[in-house]
Amino acid sequence: MHKHILIPTDGSELSQKAIDYGMALAKSVNAKVTVVTVSAPFRLWAIEPPLTIEFLEEYQKQMRQLSAKYLESAKESAAAAGVTCEVQQIEHDQPYLAIIDTAARRSCDLIVMASHGRRGISAIVLGSETVKVLTHSTIPVLVFRAAWHNPLNVTS
Repeated sequence: MHKHILIPTDGSELSQKAIDYGMALAKSVNAKVTVVTVSAPFRLWAIEPPLTIEFLEEYQKQMRQLSAKYLESAKESAAAAGVTCEVQQIEHDQPYLAIIDTAARRSCDLIVMASHGRRGISAIVLGSETVKVLTHSTIPVLVFRAAWHNPLNVTS
C-alpha cells in the first residue's frame, strides 16, 4: 500500500481534520508522513526601499510564526497517532506546484488534502489548490471533504 504520505496544510480547521485523517490512514498502512505548508512570497511595488525591507522582515517573521504553529499542530497529531512525521515550510508563488514538487522530491506515493467541496461558479471563481493538485499531479491524491463518513474513526 502507501509508504509515504504528503499532507499539505493551510492551518484551517478543515485542513487539520485532513491531517488527522491522513495520520490515521498512515497508521493503518504503516506509512510515514510529511506535512507541508506553503506561504506566498512577499510583494510590494510602490514603496520606498527602506520601508520595503521593514515590511519584508515583518512579513517573513509572521509567516515563520504561522507556519511553525501549523506544523507544530501536525507534529502533535502525528505523535498522538504514533506516526513518523517530518514537516516542511515552503515559500512559493503557486502552492499547488510546491505541493506536487515536494511530493515528488520526497518520494511520496499519496497526497492527502482537504477540499471545501465548493461547486458551480464559486468553485471556478474562488479556485482551488486541491483542484490544481488533482489536475497536475501524477501521484494519487485523496481528497478529504468537509462532509465525510469517518471510516477510520478519526476524532477531531
